[in-house]
Amino acid sequence: MMKPAAHHPPLAMGWLAQAPAILPAAQRHWLFRPGALTAGLRQLGHVRLRVLAEYADGAPLDEAQAMGIAPGSPVWIREVLMSVNGVDSVPARSLTPLRASHGAWQGMRRLLTRPLADMLYHDSTVIRSPFACRRLASPVPFHASAHGVLPAERRDQDGSRIWARRSVFWRQGQPLLVAECFLPGFWDLINGQPVPPLVPHQRTAR
Repeated sequence: MMKPAAHHPPLAMGWLAQAPAILPAAQRHWLFRPGALTAGLRQLGHVRLRVLAEYADGAPLDEAQAMGIAPGSPVWIREVLMSVNGVDSVPARSLTPLRASHGAWQGMRRLLTRPLADMLYHDSTVIRSPFACRRLASPVPFHASAHGVLPAERRDQDGSRIWARRSVFWRQGQPLLVAECFLPGFWDLINGQPVPPLVPHQRTAR
């Protein structure tokens, strides 16, 4: 049975259901591009994924609200960095209740350097919520991860210009929150390329 939360974007303070019109068209496109992000990146060039961290922790308030669980609940977290043609482009942070990481989302622990899409887009029972987006800032948990992969000399200049998106995948009634952000190097990489039209959001994985 589909949970009502799957119909709603994972909002919390500062998160938006639509990209601000002031953002360039390319940013609005990528923040709400449906389907597997990895597949879209591979259309741009060679994609390499590096695992930054995997660990258990208590769910921060911002992310707990997005998943509909109690703040501080045990969760399993995976953080990765994807590069395109050697350019660090997209950090991503995924988390699910710790119990679900041994059950409905146990595949998350076995991905190694494979993208999360390998687990999500071959199961027709997986349901995805609409996206939410925001400009990253402290104390959003994802801010520290994204800020940490910026070159040291660009952190002060670029740290406040990073936009992120997130959605929640549901399987067997268990949430998996996935947040992704786009580093300045990514926008430099696609500068001048045409922006394809967005297609309507699809709640199902296929």
